[in-house]
Parts: sequence; structure tokens; C-alpha cells
Amino acid sequence: MATKLSIKIKDAKFLHFLSKLMMMLGLFLFFVWMLGFAMLVGFGSIQWERNKDWRSCWDGERMGRITIFSAPKPLKNGGDLVGERQELAVRSWLALSSDVDVVLFGHHPSIFAFAAKLGSRVAVESQIDFTFLDTPFFHSMVARSQTMPGISIFVDPEIILLPNILTTLCVTSTLNHDWFLVSISTYISYFPYHLDDGGNYWLEYDGDKVNIEKLQDFVVQEQEHRNGSGRLLIAWNSGDLSLHAGVLPPFHYLQGLHNEWLLNEVLSSEFRFVFDASEVISSFYPEQLGEWSHEFRMTNGNVDGIDWEYSGNCEQALLYGSLCCRPKNISNNIAKLVKHSGRYVFINPEKDILYSVQGFHRHAYQHLKLVSGQKQGILQLFPRFQLITQEEKLITTGGSDKLDTVSTTSMKLCKDSSARSSHLHFPYSLESLLQLVADQNKSVVLAVSGDNYKDMLMNWVCRLRHLLVTNFIVCALDIETYKFSILQGLPVFMDTLAPSNISFDDCHFGTECFQRVTKVKSRIVLQILKLGYNVLLSDVDVYWFENPLPFLYSFGSATLVAQSDEYNETVPINLPRRLNSGFYFVNSDPSTIAAMEKVVKHASISDLSEQPSFYDVLCGEGGLYRIGDNQCLEPSTNLTVHFLDRNRFPNGAYKGLWEKHNVTSACVKQGCIVLHNNWISGRKRKLERQVRSGLWVYDTSSRMCVQSWQRVHFTSYF
Repeated sequence: MATKLSIKIKDAKFLHFLSKLMMMLGLFLFFVWMLGFAMLVGFGSIQWERNKDWRSCWDGERMGRITIFSAPKPLKNGGDLVGERQELAVRSWLALSSDVDVVLFGHHPSIFAFAAKLGSRVAVESQIDFTFLDTPFFHSMVARSQTMPGISIFVDPEIILLPNILTTLCVTSTLNHDWFLVSISTYISYFPYHLDDGGNYWLEYDGDKVNIEKLQDFVVQEQEHRNGSGRLLIAWNSGDLSLHAGVLPPFHYLQGLHNEWLLNEVLSSEFRFVFDASEVISSFYPEQLGEWSHEFRMTNGNVDGIDWEYSGNCEQALLYGSLCCRPKNISNNIAKLVKHSGRYVFINPEKDILYSVQGFHRHAYQHLKLVSGQKQGILQLFPRFQLITQEEKLITTGGSDKLDTVSTTSMKLCKDSSARSSHLHFPYSLESLLQLVADQNKSVVLAVSGDNYKDMLMNWVCRLRHLLVTNFIVCALDIETYKFSILQGLPVFMDTLAPSNISFDDCHFGTECFQRVTKVKSRIVLQILKLGYNVLLSDVDVYWFENPLPFLYSFGSATLVAQSDEYNETVPINLPRRLNSGFYFVNSDPSTIAAMEKVVKHASISDLSEQPSFYDVLCGEGGLYRIGDNQCLEPSTNLTVHFLDRNRFPNGAYKGLWEKHNVTSACVKQGCIVLHNNWISGRKRKLERQVRSGLWVYDTSSRMCVQSWQRVHFTSYF
């Protein structure tokens, strides 16, 4: 009995111990479970925080609108390979996301029809500057893009983009600094894919769908870099900081060097974080599309075939900025965005350093902080997170050295081209220019200008552009004006017989310089008349409120229609020597040509300007051939001279219009078609009066015509 009791006591103690052990084990397991749960919640919170930026990016909260800018070539009826490539390219941009808009620069009717075909997210912008051959100016395109918020992308009109560009832009939107992106677009000899009608899926030419991964793998395998020539894609956020210091020259778009120049200046200015995204963006130029094929032409280093627009861009690149003299070594000064182990990181393999943006100062790129002991350069993507792959070796293909090659090759061609010619070569004679610019009536508007009036020339040109008058032509009196006009995209020719030593500030009415210069105008008008074209001669100080040509066409042949210089409102407007030779219209007919020959001959032996010769020859000395109050009839040629109504074509002294508080309002109320800025002595005073009156539409600082979307404050021109 005692033995049994002893065993029971021992069993009870064991059970009690076992019970306590189980309780402790339970508490331990509960603690472990709670710890695991806490870690899981914490990890989920961290993951949520890490993914917060990505979700806000994809939702458009952070990245904002994306606008792709380009300038397609006019499309031909019936289609061609260039047109097919342009359409596929733009459709690929629209397929990226509904948050992507496209702005096409141009004013050809085919571009408007092209945009309408592609839907409401494609707009055409024609209110920028173009050359007389309809090439848009890059600086005007960039200025227009900077009025739009969000991300701006500039890309060639035939470059196809794939969706990984959106991922790249999503990455950049998380940076806490304004940025500038560049990427080299590659070449693909044959591209056998197209988009479905809705622009949602990529298809093979048999109609089967192609997933994006397969398409991007195809691009990686087939892409080529050729001879250092690159079609650069550039992009930037609107941000608070400028792209670069200084002014962007008037480069002709797609005629070379403007992207390389801008990249170099952005790097040199050090306002923005600049990086190369060539390895993470699929952008390419397809030489052949399905059944389409063509002979592809590329620059091969032979500068003999380089055209005048490329030469003009070379001239600007050599004159402005530091690309020519102090080019930045791109590979040493630019980070690269690469994808490694599923993560996007910024590196600089050339410098072998690690960048951290901890404590990054928003307005100073120099505040990037070096982290020692690293073999590769990495710019941390999310500033508040720890670097995760510090010890991993990052391997890249060295894309930034290709940017160096592109820049170096372009500048070598540029310098070779400039070395072969002391000045720009314009391949157009007067005859060929007349054929290009004349309207359907074979009429042209002629301006004659020297270097002293080049700003007023451009103001005159800008006003004509605003009025959609394109049939104008410029006669340059000196090499400076000739060269300036070429760079500004004007149809210009040089008068080889023009007088030399034209005074910059002392060539106004009444001076000996003025007398010599004005005789050029009648001689050039006669030359154009003999080539079979009608001429409206307009001095560059004549401001156009409307296009006067439709009204002037109403006068018949054998008629010279001219502005009156009479300011007295109570006397006839055809009194002696009141014919203003700074604004007149003549037709190309035998009577007019014979009369103009007499004027030119008379002026050549006169000690005065050409203006008295016009009146003395056509109206007779003292007004011998006057008819009524507003006409003359030259008897030997039977040419009628008609003096224009001064209310519609006022001179600079008529009714004191230039002294009105609001010149534009006063002129519009009166019905002015033009207003002449004459009857004032001195170039500076003339310029000052025109600028202060508000009749000035040229920004000399940016060398752009002022558009409705611009806010320009004119400071000093004098």
C-alpha cells in the first residue's frame, strides 16, 4: 500500500512538471507567433511604404502628364515608307498610356489630317517659328514645350517607343531633384510587327499577338549602333530649375547637333541631374516595315553633300555654348540608369564612386555625397531607404561612351564642314528663290536690309508670319545680314552691287548713306520684274496690320500703287515728291518695266535718294503729269501712278498716329492696313518708337517671334 502511494505521488509530481513544461512551451510558441506576426506586419508596412511611390507614380499622382513632341514631315498622297514609319511611331507613343499626349509641330495640311486620324490625344502646334522651307526651329519647339506641365519628351518622328520608357519615367519621378534624360535610339533593319487598329496590341503580320517581353527581346537582339551616328531621345521634368544657362540658338530641327549641343550645355550648367537611359529604354528606327523597303542614307563622313541647314546648325554650335571649345566628357560626367537584379539603380562606371542622395539639396547638384569603399557608382533611388545592393558588382555595356562617340563624330563633321567654307553657302539663286516663294499670282514681297536693321527686319518677318504671308524675299546689303538671314531660315539673296561701308547708326533719311542704299531697291525691283514676277516693295519699318496684297491685286496692269508721304490732311496726296518709295506695288508688264528702267536710270545719276526720282520721272517735275488729287500718268510708258488712301496706308506723320496712347487701337479704328514708321530721324529713335508702341513681335534675346503662348517683357534694344 505504501509502495503504491509512493508511485502515485511521483506520478503527480511528474504530471505537474509536465503541465508546467507544456505551459511554458505554449507561452514560448505564442511569443514566437506574436513575434512572427509583428515581423510580418512590419515587413508588410515597409513593403507598402516602398511600393507607395510606385503606386502613386503609376496612378499619375507623381509623374503627371507625359507629352511627346516631334515634327513629322508632310505626308504624301498614296502613302510612302516615311509616312508609314511616322504613323507607326506616333501610334506606338499613344499605345504607351492614356496619360500620354502627342504634340506635332507643323502647319502643312497633311499633318493636321494625320493628327485628326489618330485621335484627340494628338494635337498640331503651328504657332512656332519655321524656316521658309517649313523646317521648325528647335529653340521655338523647346520654348513651347516648357509652357506645358509634366514630363516633356523630344523624339524623332520615325522612332518607335516601347512601354519600358514608362517604367523609366516612373523611376525618375521618385527623384528629389530636377532631371534631364538622354537615350540613344538604335536602328533595326527589318521590323515585322505592327499595332492593331485600336492601338492596344502588337501583332505579327499574320495577325498573331506579340507580348511586350518578346518584342523587347527582339529589339535587343536586332538593334544596331552605326558609325557613332545617333538619334537621341531627350526628356525632362518641368521642375523649378532651368535646363541650362544661356540661350538656346535657333537650330533647324533634325538638321544635326541640336540634341548634342543641348546635352552638353545641360551638363555644363549643372542645374539638373543628368543621366543616360539607353539601356532601359527601347527606342528604335525601323528601316523596313513589312513589305516596305528603301535605300537608307546616312552621313558617312563625307561633308561635300552636307546641306545648308546642317551647315547652319554647325555654325551655331561653333559660335555658341561650349560644345566646340570645351565639350563635356559625357561618360565621366553622366550617370547611367540600369536594371540589376530586378532593381533600377544609377551608376557611373567611369568614376568608380557611389553617390548617395541622403540629405540631397534640391537646388545644388554638387551636394551629391560620396560614399567611400565602393567599386561602382550608384545613385540611390529612394532617398529614405538603405542601399540594398552595395556589395553587388554591376555590369553595364558602357552606353555613355556611345554618347561621347555621337558628340565627337558630329563635331568633327561640323568642323570639317566649316573649314571648307569661310561662310555659309546658300544653294539658291534669286531665280530659284522666286520660284519657291512666289504666290499663285507670281507675286513676291521684297524687303531690302543691312546689318543695322536686322532686328527690325526680323520684326517685319515675324509680323508677316503671323499674317500667314509666306511669299516674301529678302535682299541682303552685306554679308552679315546674308549670314544672319540664312541662320534665321529666311529666303535671302545677296546684292553683289550693294554699296559698302553702310553706317550702323547714321543711315537714316537725308544722309548720304541713305541715298546710296535706297537706289539698290529700285534696281532689285526692276531685276525681279524682268524675271516675270510682280513685286510689293515694303521697307522693314512698315508694320502690317493686315495683308495688303488682296487689295493691291485689284489694281490693273500698267499701274504703280504707292504710299503717299503727304502729312497735311487738307491738301492733295499727290503733290510734288510725295510718293513714298518705301511701300509700292508693281506688276510685271511692259509699261511698268519701261517706267522702272527710267526711274533707275534717273536715280543712278542723281545726287539725291531714289525717292525724288520716282516722282520726277513718273509724275513729272513739279507734278506736271498729275491727274486729280491722287494719281499721275507717265506719258511715254502710259503707266498710271495711284497714291494710296492715307487712312488705310498712313505714313509716319499722318494724324500723329505714332503719338497715340494706344497705337494699335487708333489704327484699327481708322482702318489701317499698314503703318509706316518714317518721318523720324535716327535708327535708335525709330526702334524705340516701334517697341514702345507695342508694334514689336520679335524677341531679340531668344531670337524668336513672339507667340500668343509667350510672356515676353521687352527690356532694352538700344
